[in-house]
Amino acid sequence: MKKRLLALCCLCLVPWAATRCGAQASASPQAAGQKDQKEKDDAERTTTLKIVVTGGDKNQPVENASVYIRYREARFLRKDRQIELNLKTNREGVAQMPDLPRGTVLIQVVAEGWNTFGHYYTLDQDRQTIQIHLEKPRTRWY
Repeated sequence: MKKRLLALCCLCLVPWAATRCGAQASASPQAAGQKDQKEKDDAERTTTLKIVVTGGDKNQPVENASVYIRYREARFLRKDRQIELNLKTNREGVAQMPDLPRGTVLIQVVAEGWNTFGHYYTLDQDRQTIQIHLEKPRTRWY
């Protein structure tokens, strides 16, 4: 029995055993709590996203283009939830999303008469503007 207790004490698996044998804990509970709080604050931060869609040689704004935004919402006990938002551009070719969580997002743009666009972006600022340039299709399909 004493050998087993000594083995647990030397491995420092039990917090009170580590203080009894004089071993130093690698991370204090306060430091772990601060790290968890920092991760929680980063997860709760949001970004105001502005997407400007232009197209062609003259960089004219693309009106009424569908902008799809996909991202994952982290959950504690279950699988992460994938969320998809659909926005439309206005006459100036601008689509805005006020509260979008920080992280990696997929942005796809579909507009009639233009090639489809899709790319992953990392959101890491409070306000972020993304410029997207669409191209005309090269061939016509009949």
